[in-house]
Amino acid sequence: MQRRSRKGFQRTSSLLRDRIRKAGETRGFAVTRVLTHWAEIVGQDMAAICKPVDVKYGRQGFGATLTVLTTGAQAPMLEMQKEKLREKVNAAYGYNAITKLHITQTAPIGFAEGQAQFASAPKPAEKTIDPEAAKEAQAMAAPVGDQDLRKALERLAGNVLSKEKFKGRSE
Repeated sequence: MQRRSRKGFQRTSSLLRDRIRKAGETRGFAVTRVLTHWAEIVGQDMAAICKPVDVKYGRQGFGATLTVLTTGAQAPMLEMQKEKLREKVNAAYGYNAITKLHITQTAPIGFAEGQAQFASAPKPAEKTIDPEAAKEAQAMAAPVGDQDLRKALERLAGNVLSKEKFKGRSE
């Protein structure tokens, strides 16, 4: 019996990684690669309008069906490029792993409620810090010699001081 060298909790993904990989390899390919490298496999333009959702295998284990999620407006365009998309995915594996491609549309409830985002969300703009808090934060971090550390401490102190000032106003 092998002993674990670590103490405490482990992530579920690390416990199941080998079993998932073995199951995928018995079917001929690792499904996770399609999910993790989607933009590289199909290209940025195609990845912007669709994403993979599921891979289902036939009863005999030959070929699989890839389910792709897209918006209702993009579905007809994707339908015309279905074969091209299937070929790109199969090219990543080097053989005909995906035999069928199924397109699923989102937004069945309405235009505003069902908008699907396939691209990653843009980073939020940096908050503006109160000028008084910024001056106080700069004075607090001034003794620190390392420039990068000083800037980081200034931002941290500025955020904390601004938050405290905001709480003082609302109470």
